[in-house]
Amino acid sequence: MEDSSIQTKTSIEHFSSRWAVLASAIGIAIGTGNIWRFPRIAATNGGGVFIFLWMVFLFLWSIPLLFAESSLGRITRRGTLDSFALLMGKRGIWMGGFVALSTTGIMCYYSVVTGWCLKYLTASIMGTVNARIGPDYWYAFAGSAEAEAFHLASAILAGTIVFLGIRVGIEYTSRLFVPILGVILLYSAIRALILPGALNGVRYLFHFDPSDFAHPRVYLEALSQSAWSTGAGWGLLLTYSIYSRSKEPIVGNSLIMAIVNNMASILAALAIIPTVFAVFPVEEAQQVVQATGESNTGFCFIWIPTLLGGDKGGQYMLVFFFLALTLAAITSLIAMIEMVVRNLIDLGLNRTKATIAVTFFIALCGSPSALNSAFFDNQDWVWGLGLLINGLFFTFVVRHYGVRRFREQVINIPDSKDIKLGIIFEPLILWIIPIQFVLLIGWWFYQSLTWDPINWWNPASTFSIGTCLFQWGFAAVLVIILGSYLDSKLKKSTE
Repeated sequence: MEDSSIQTKTSIEHFSSRWAVLASAIGIAIGTGNIWRFPRIAATNGGGVFIFLWMVFLFLWSIPLLFAESSLGRITRRGTLDSFALLMGKRGIWMGGFVALSTTGIMCYYSVVTGWCLKYLTASIMGTVNARIGPDYWYAFAGSAEAEAFHLASAILAGTIVFLGIRVGIEYTSRLFVPILGVILLYSAIRALILPGALNGVRYLFHFDPSDFAHPRVYLEALSQSAWSTGAGWGLLLTYSIYSRSKEPIVGNSLIMAIVNNMASILAALAIIPTVFAVFPVEEAQQVVQATGESNTGFCFIWIPTLLGGDKGGQYMLVFFFLALTLAAITSLIAMIEMVVRNLIDLGLNRTKATIAVTFFIALCGSPSALNSAFFDNQDWVWGLGLLINGLFFTFVVRHYGVRRFREQVINIPDSKDIKLGIIFEPLILWIIPIQFVLLIGWWFYQSLTWDPINWWNPASTFSIGTCLFQWGFAAVLVIILGSYLDSKLKKSTE
């Protein structure tokens, strides 16, 4: 039974079925990071040891936060602002606001990434992007007026899907795109594995050296990949859970979402890494993988055309790859837009006005990232780390409510066919996730100090502690100052 102290909103649109909820949730998780980030990170950070730790952190960080998010959305039927306010009171508004602003920051530059995917998809269909293009093609496009145009196109496309509503827009898109994405990834992996020399890539990807357990970086890269890839702590699953049934199986759905997300990452790695080893001799292939270690965009938009487009049928593989990348980007972007739109609806706007406002905001605030790579990198650095704070805030709201009470009354609701969540959830929320947060954020800040020990404090530096603290502080102060206004608007919208 839902806690009587929490008022829920019933006059909202709902997903039509559990499959619709699952497809939409999987669309949140499977994004561009699964396809072009995971293969590189896995191959350069311990291979089999990294993959093992990445799976461990799926259960120690990501899945517990997914349980918390989904439960909050289902019981409150509100966005991040009002969900935190309902369970923590007025002081929870600023935390819910910070969660929303962090994901909004990512949303603006993620639209730029989606635009890149759209560009390369259309160019591969026309044959402009092929095995013969070199790095100059990417460098001429990135930061250009054309990149800005594709950013605007992606914002309008995703905004239109959200404007159409939950069933016609988000549900229909997810139910269409997610299966196509899965088929493409599976086909790409199978095709890569039958290439001559591909087994060398498989051995390299999954090699298991016990000495890698002694390297702190492997643990921290595995945790960060799991945290960012699944979407745990973004507020996105909370938002989609608003539109689920009252007895939607929270535990089962979250487990399926997380496991399918990891399976997609493995398929992407099996499609890309063996292909590298099929194209290049072993030693050179290792150098290619290592050389792209610090360049996400380089691997995807410079190397992929060369890797996939060089043999018979290669142009079709390029189209398939960039179609998968585009579908993954769009399903993640529409979830981010819906998260912001839902909060605006809670504040009293209708869906039409809220969606137009958010689309315009993305178009405006994403433009600097489209036109300037340093600004893009800065926003990725600041708000990517900000997601870790989001995850910590979700533990705060559950702890405030009472971890055992939350598990027994909010997650394990009576008469549900869901898996019953055991007591292990409680120490994860109380201790294990906060400890992971401290270790991970501390390591990233330590890395920042080693990169630039002189300007670590400088808010204008791209990768500094100072720029994180300044922008996080601005976001926190903004929502704290607006707290009373937001509280009154939220109360008025529920009257």
